[in-house]
Amino acid sequence: MTSVDISQRTIRIGSRKSQLALVQTYWVKEELEKHFPQIKFEVETMSTQGDKILDVALAKIGDKGLFTKELEVGMLNHQTDFAVHSLKDLPTNLPEGLMLGCVTKRVDPADALVVNEKNKDKKLETLPEGSVIGTSSLRRLAQLRHHFPHLSFKDIRGNVNTRLAKLDAGEYDGIILAVAGLKRLDMSGRIHQVIPAEISLHAVGQGALGIECREGDTEILKVIKALEDPESRDHALAERSLLRKLEGGCQVPIGVNTSIENNTLTLTAMVASLDGSKLVKDTISGQPSNAEKLGIDLANRLREMGAGEILAEILAEVDRH
Repeated sequence: MTSVDISQRTIRIGSRKSQLALVQTYWVKEELEKHFPQIKFEVETMSTQGDKILDVALAKIGDKGLFTKELEVGMLNHQTDFAVHSLKDLPTNLPEGLMLGCVTKRVDPADALVVNEKNKDKKLETLPEGSVIGTSSLRRLAQLRHHFPHLSFKDIRGNVNTRLAKLDAGEYDGIILAVAGLKRLDMSGRIHQVIPAEISLHAVGQGALGIECREGDTEILKVIKALEDPESRDHALAERSLLRKLEGGCQVPIGVNTSIENNTLTLTAMVASLDGSKLVKDTISGQPSNAEKLGIDLANRLREMGAGEILAEILAEVDRH
């Protein structure tokens, strides 16, 4: 057991109300209870703006704190002590007074194709022309349009079960979801194809959980650090510094892939236009201890390759709509 000097108060954990958010938050709660059996943990759920607005495409809402803001207000008001997020939902610039306190061990960060019964023999490469693929992510959309211009793409919102119901009802021929989310929901059986990185680089932070807390709250930091995975943290530092430098939020098609082997961190990243016609991609390697600098350096390289112009066009297009 890990020893920590903390008063016998209850520690309150902020979480979204979605099924996946609760599965993730209760996993964190149970893991911390193993480390600190003397501490009482309670979960406090909140609805975020992203949970409430389901009839508008994510890119058009435009707020980068779409799934985090209400949880952050809860921490700043001392209603909760920390919040559990899918790391990919956590903006790279956090509100003053808050910090990313812990990154948990990453689950497979890849994207997955999920199909209905009618298309069970198909993969992305074999779906017929005009097949309708559902995704709410511009990153997935841009990359898949680049590789499969003959497919048709349609926005899809709602939690995982809602999206699967729409797929099974025949509204879509396939939908794209995160492998990690399906695994955490014990829905691995729905994964029809794990999409290779050559086709779809994943979102920054995808597959890991980010635990956000108040800056300077040393007691809480000591507690949550018990769940930190150093390799996943270095992945996150590299990916998030790249995204911050490119100034990309959830409405910008930026994809990444990170690995650490023999004490060398390798980061690949791409920026694509919404229609998939332009795509710039590059890779950088270096020491994991320099993770943040590697992300910044790669972002600068991508800008030199034309990423800046692509991002400016996308932001102008989003503003127009």
